[in-house]
Amino acid sequence: MLQTTMDRLQGLVSAEQTLVMTNQHLVEQVRQQMPEVPPEQIVGEPMKRDTAACIALAASLIANADPNGVMLVLPADHVIDTDEQFQNCMRSGMKLLEQSPDRIVTFGIRPSYAAESFGYVQRGEAITDAGVPKAFRVASFREKPNQQTAEQYVTSGAYDWNSGIFMWRAATILEALRRYEPAMMKRIDAISAAMGTPSFPVTLQREFEKIDGRSIDYAVMERYPDVAVIEAPFQWDDVGSWQAIGRLTEPDEQGNCVRGKYLPIQSQRMIVMGKEDHLLVTIGMQDMIVVHTDNATLIAPKQEEERVREVVKQLQARDWTEFL
Repeated sequence: MLQTTMDRLQGLVSAEQTLVMTNQHLVEQVRQQMPEVPPEQIVGEPMKRDTAACIALAASLIANADPNGVMLVLPADHVIDTDEQFQNCMRSGMKLLEQSPDRIVTFGIRPSYAAESFGYVQRGEAITDAGVPKAFRVASFREKPNQQTAEQYVTSGAYDWNSGIFMWRAATILEALRRYEPAMMKRIDAISAAMGTPSFPVTLQREFEKIDGRSIDYAVMERYPDVAVIEAPFQWDDVGSWQAIGRLTEPDEQGNCVRGKYLPIQSQRMIVMGKEDHLLVTIGMQDMIVVHTDNATLIAPKQEEERVREVVKQLQARDWTEFL
């Protein structure tokens, strides 16, 4: 049975120790869906500024509450099949931190195919003195590769997918961000100073908007000297892509993965997302993604999926954000 993030944290992290970072416009919806989490611990970012700023803000909140607090960073769009293996792996991460408190720990996934949509972690020498199986020093982080490079990574056997799951002390990541991203941390420190005061909402809006957004991989992970990776034993997928739906949906006899009302005519290996009250029909199509919503329709070859980012930029440039 697939576990939600909160399901797989039961017995490991309490709801009172859970901090949820989301879009400001989604705060009330998230609070309704997660009533067990104290409402003040569901925090809305005023605008998108990528993962480094999000993590910096969360770390400041945690460090203010507990200077010795440890953070486990979990993206919400992951599918993990076994909570027991997941929790054991997280406990292994804690062992690595106990051995070296200033260390950063990440979790790699053994590749099952040459994915172009995931980043990769190159494993270095094994860490053998912490009693943690399949723990390694990180030799390098690699951005999302092209198909040929991804195949080389998988063939070499030295690379894992970068899961985007991290563990560190809040103080460690804040210190690293101050070292590598001082301009960002100037804004985060101003927000932190206003926490618990009436000026916090205005300060958050003003200072967060001025941050130059970038990913935590670029801001810290590629630069930090002591990063360890544990090769995770659990099955994992990132549902941030349409092809992930295909991997998580049982295909029909033609290899089509379907949600909604769909009539395929000489169509194979399709990913189709629609609604039960709207019929989608394809004729003579293969290896395509078709997504129909109330106000937009996407049709693209599977191999062009990454270009959805171009669509987002074009919609923003045209001020057609209602279609995002």
